[in-house]
Parts: sequence; structure tokens; C-alpha cells
Amino acid sequence: MLLMIFVNDLWTLVDIPGWLGHASAHVDDMGLADFIFPAFLFIVGLSIPYAIDGRRKKGENNVGIVTHILWRTLALLTMGLFLVNAEVYGGDTILPKPVWMLLLISALFLIWLDYRYPTSKRAIALKLTGITLLFTLALLYRTETGNGLGAMQTYWWGILGLIGWCYLISSLCFLLTKGKLAAQIIILALFIFLNAAPYFNWLSFLDVVKNRVWVIQDGALPTLTTVGAITAILYRTMGIKNRFWFSLLIMAIILLSFGIATRSVWGISKIRATPSWATICAALSIICFAFFVFLTDVKKKINWYKLVKPAGTSTLTCYLLPYIHYSLLGFVTFRLPVFWRSAEIGLLKSLLYALLIVTVTCLLEKKNIRLRI
Repeated sequence: MLLMIFVNDLWTLVDIPGWLGHASAHVDDMGLADFIFPAFLFIVGLSIPYAIDGRRKKGENNVGIVTHILWRTLALLTMGLFLVNAEVYGGDTILPKPVWMLLLISALFLIWLDYRYPTSKRAIALKLTGITLLFTLALLYRTETGNGLGAMQTYWWGILGLIGWCYLISSLCFLLTKGKLAAQIIILALFIFLNAAPYFNWLSFLDVVKNRVWVIQDGALPTLTTVGAITAILYRTMGIKNRFWFSLLIMAIILLSFGIATRSVWGISKIRATPSWATICAALSIICFAFFVFLTDVKKKINWYKLVKPAGTSTLTCYLLPYIHYSLLGFVTFRLPVFWRSAEIGLLKSLLYALLIVTVTCLLEKKNIRLRI
């Protein structure tokens, strides 16, 4: 999350190294920013076995678990839909974009706040207020080409929407296969196959389905969450014994080798979601995970991350806070001088900004203000 906030703030800077940002769609390359979101999807996959097991320990059956998965998915898709459409909000509007955005974030907080007593009259009233506000904002939505809820398009669903689709697919796959390692590996191979299919005109009969459900169109993003789920299975069943490290090494080598060996076919590109990009990012995520397991489980170094811990315990809150800040900037004309937004000074500014967002998240968390879906 810290790195995601950092790279998302790079648009405010000038004269910074190109490798920090996103590579262009037509370029066979990958920058730091092109790896952050895949790593996040990998972590989503890591959480799935734990989340489903936690539900089972609470006594929930499959129907209850699926219902929970669907509600979480709906929440993420809703947030993603509104946030991605906010990018093209404008034209002859009743509400200026900064006002519309601030009201939108307020509605999301009211609906999905982690209320201490979620069934109390106060909590229900606040949730209903948030839903009403969200519906009103949809009616007041304006673009250059359309008005109202009908003008909202899925586009690419936004970061949260894509997380929602991947969470839904990988969770259901895990649930249906009962978390069997062999089945998860087969599913991973299927997603990689779907990712490669368009480049060889395979499965053309699925074009209608692929055009309607973007995330299934290429299989790249579910590949990342599935690799995360497989990694979690290995971690849970093997512990930190030698065979665990060996399994991670083999999986990383296979994915990395595939990505590099097939690079000449489709290139490495996040924008085009190529198989090389997906598998290389998955391999790098495994390597990073192994490093942190070694650091925390083997070396017992756990105090270093306390500074950024709120970004993990209140992740959704942390992700939405910058939207508030950027919206508030719409009310003022002041901008930092170019000197403070350039080169090394600018990068330091963005890093400090990311740490500030995490600090604010921590303060809100202490006041029991955090989102939960």
C-alpha cells in the first residue's frame, strides 16, 4: 500500500526516472509502478485460504461463505465503478468535480465503515444515508457525452473493481476445489492459457463472453491471485521447512522462465496484460514473499514494519484517503514550486506523502474509523 500511494503520486512530479512509472502500452518494458498492482493481487490471493478457513471456523457453511464473497465483490465493484467514472466527470455539472468526489468518498465511508455495533439504529441510519447519497450522486453524474447513472461506464472497472473480479473468481475456484493444491495448479495453468489464447486466435467462440467480462478476457489478473492462493497453501501446509523454500523456488523459476522465454511473442506490458507481464510479476511476488517470511518467521525481525502497519490493517481506508486530498486541491490554486516536485526532491516528497497518508490512517484507526467490507 505504501508503494501504491507512492507511485500513484508520481503524476505530481516532473523530471523523474522513467523506470519508476508505468511503461507505455506499445513498449516492451515494465516499470516499478507496473509491478505494484500485481503484487497487491498476489496478496489478495494469499488472503483467500485464510479468509475462507476463518469463516469455516466460525461455523459458516458454503452458502454463507459464497454470500459473503458476493457481498464483498459487490462492494468492490461499486467503489471501482464510481471511482473510475470520476476520472471523466465534468461538463455542465451541478456539482463541481471536487465537491462530487468528496461527497462520493463520504458516501463510501458511511456505507462501509467498520461500525462497532453494525446492527444498531445509528449504524443502520448512517448506512442508509450513505446509500441515499451514493444514489443521488449517480443521478447528478455528468460527462461531456451523457448524464445520470446511464452515463456511467465500466471502462476498466478501476483498481478496486479489478480486485473485486479477481477476488470473486479466485475465491470461488478455491471454494469449489476445496483448496486442493493440484486443482489450484490446474486452474493457474488454465488462466495462463486464457491469457495466451488471443495471441494465437484460440477460443474465438468465447469472444462474446470475453467482451462482457473483462477480467476473464485474458486471465492475466486471476493468474496473480491464483499464484497467491497457491503460495498460501504451501505456507500453511509445509511451514518454513526446506520443502517450502524449494517449492517456492521451483514455482518462481517456472513462472519467470515462462515469462522471459515467451517475451518475444507478446512482450512485457501491464497495459496489454501480457502473459509475460503476469508471470514475471507473479514470480517477483513469490520472491518478495519468501524474503519477508525469512525476515519475520526465521529471523524474527517484526518491529521494522510498525511504521507502515496501518496500511495493512486498514488497507481500504488508506487507499481512499488520497482521493480526499486530491479533491481538496481542486479548491485551491496553490501548487508546490517545481523545485519541490522535481527529481530527487520530488521523489522524497512523494515518499513522505505516502508515509503521511499511512500516519493519518493510523490516527483514524485509533479512533475506530476504518472501512471494512
